[in-house]
Amino acid sequence: MCDVKKILFWFVTMINGYRCMWVLVMFDLPTDTKQARKDYAKFRKHLLEDGFTMTQYSVYSRFTASREDAEKHINRVKKSLPPDGEVRIICCTDKQFEKMYVFFGKIRKKEASPWQQLRFF
Repeated sequence: MCDVKKILFWFVTMINGYRCMWVLVMFDLPTDTKQARKDYAKFRKHLLEDGFTMTQYSVYSRFTASREDAEKHINRVKKSLPPDGEVRIICCTDKQFEKMYVFFGKIRKKEASPWQQLRFF
């Protein structure tokens, strides 16, 4: 098997909806003092710099190619935890994430897809 075919085979088998992960970070941080607001802003900035996008207020998500990659980003979040408040992290596969229902009021709107997998065929 030539090198290109090997790479393509690896890519197709490794990058799929059951292996790819979404990391969701949910937090409830105090903002009652100047220092607490600084800590909140610093934590949020760190999430954005690490590739997370705001899904909802205080809920940020990031796509990763594997569970190992997700662990790397979870550890980065752990290192940037603020001194007060509560932070929760959930990981789910891309297939689970795509089944999420999103409602805006009583009318369901089609939401923009934050990630599209590469398709060769």
